[in-house]
Amino acid sequence: MKMKKIVVFCASSSGHGNTYIQETQKVGQVFAQQGIQLIYGGGRVGLMGVVADTVMEHGGTVIGIIPRFLNSKEIGHTEITELIEVETMHERKAMMNLLSDGVIALPGGFGTLEELFEMITWAQLGLHKKPIGILNVDGFYNHLIALIQHMVDAGLLKKENQDMVLIAESIESLLEKMEQYEAPAVPKWLNMSKS
Repeated sequence: MKMKKIVVFCASSSGHGNTYIQETQKVGQVFAQQGIQLIYGGGRVGLMGVVADTVMEHGGTVIGIIPRFLNSKEIGHTEITELIEVETMHERKAMMNLLSDGVIALPGGFGTLEELFEMITWAQLGLHKKPIGILNVDGFYNHLIALIQHMVDAGLLKKENQDMVLIAESIESLLEKMEQYEAPAVPKWLNMSKS
């Protein structure tokens, strides 16, 4: 399925060095070139601001969704296509899910991981069938990928659920994987044997 609207979760900081900024800019360029609408957290700082600015600079469309308490601190990006204000962090994620065809996580901190894993959990429970991708910039997510494998090896995560997380080192490759993705047919809790 061709991705038309993709949520990007990423840091409200820029990180050390230029690698994260450069790769985030590339994401923005590719989105604009391919006509993919960016759905994101609405901030103007850090990698969030970089991806939004880059999409806008290349003639693309950017929809930001930000909780009122963050927007009131002047963190909201006012130079994007549309900035939607919501009441809570949960409402923000619910709206992102509603508006999007897929999800990509760029490098980030606790907030990025929380958003990513909530979307993965919803997919695992069959609440949506959207592709979820991790852009593993410069090996940023290597330890997380190893942890997910450890969960499988320990018998705490099913291999088919691990396979729901698509991983690539370039945005072009990740988008290709996302377009070819087919969600598992049976939600997690429906295929458990009765005790």
